[in-house]
Amino acid sequence: MGFDSGTLVLICLIFLIAGTIKGTVGIGLPTAAIGLMSQLIDPRAAIALVIVPSLISNAWQIFRAGDFLGAVRRYWRFLVCLVALILVVSLTITSQVETSTLVLALGLVIVGFSVMSLAWRPPALHPRHDGAGQVVAGTLAGTLGGLTAIWAPPMVVYLTARETEKDEFVRATGVMIFVGTLPLLTGFLSTGMMQVSDILVGVLVTIPALLGFQIGERLRRILDTGRFRVAVLVVFLLLGLNLIRRSFV
Repeated sequence: MGFDSGTLVLICLIFLIAGTIKGTVGIGLPTAAIGLMSQLIDPRAAIALVIVPSLISNAWQIFRAGDFLGAVRRYWRFLVCLVALILVVSLTITSQVETSTLVLALGLVIVGFSVMSLAWRPPALHPRHDGAGQVVAGTLAGTLGGLTAIWAPPMVVYLTARETEKDEFVRATGVMIFVGTLPLLTGFLSTGMMQVSDILVGVLVTIPALLGFQIGERLRRILDTGRFRVAVLVVFLLLGLNLIRRSFV
């Protein structure tokens, strides 16, 4: 799909902001990018544009965190459910959903994630229930991801309940988003919701996304990341509420 130069500049700026958020708090690139772009362009176009930057930025995050195969072994149940559901939903449902319904779904997911992250901490998950927790969280994440390209809510709930320490959290989220993006790419290409032009634009906007990631990593060392995270979640909440409003207009 084509964009005029003004829109393309705004999209690049959005990915710079989204990359900065991800570099600072470890997650949030798809949520920020899709949430902001959906205020400007069709939500399906926003989802298509986030796939390539998400794939590349999370590959970089995995490279920086290390132990990719170890993370795959630890979370394989989550990953299997995630991949299967994203592929099925993106191939069979997403292309058939009305735009207003997709906007509403995006808004609800973003608002739910924001409110949940701001106001609720899940109970601790006992190690003996970890396998079941991965299956439940992976299934929910795959369903949401196939429809909206955002699967952070179940992923973050699971990792928080597992009491995952900071470095492992960054490693796990990088692996879960990277692996989940592969079937999303397959589904969008197979149904025609993503074109070669989207891939080219995706490669272009990866540059500001990675630049933002580097800025965010530096900000992480000097900012109070807790307060920054709260501010980001409040912005997400407002974006999500506006998407919900738009779905009824």
